[in-house]
Amino acid sequence: MKLLLDEMLSRAIAEQLRKRGHDVVSAAEVPRLHTRPDPEVFAAAQSEGRAIVTENAGDFRMLGAAAQLQGVSHAGLIITSNRQFSRHDPRVIGRLVTALDDLLQSNIPLNCTEHWLAP
Repeated sequence: MKLLLDEMLSRAIAEQLRKRGHDVVSAAEVPRLHTRPDPEVFAAAQSEGRAIVTENAGDFRMLGAAAQLQGVSHAGLIITSNRQFSRHDPRVIGRLVTALDDLLQSNIPLNCTEHWLAP
């Protein structure tokens, strides 16, 4: 499974997951995605077969549902919350990396589904 981290998540998460052998990029480190609207980020992730990791459940759930209504599959959504993984606390990066690494190693299929990430 390949991931695209929404830009509210630290680039350090993508870097750490790559060190663990996972194919992960951050929207913040891809110039064509930096500060782009959610529909463009969603489309880019789908064109690369990447599940999106985001705190923005409302917008991305709506985009995923719209794709399914059009008969288009998507690579999945992994939803986090700032309450469980505070992005303003640098200690949380390690917990989020561990949770995502565990999910990636589980090989749970995410196509057209959403997974709520828990610590």
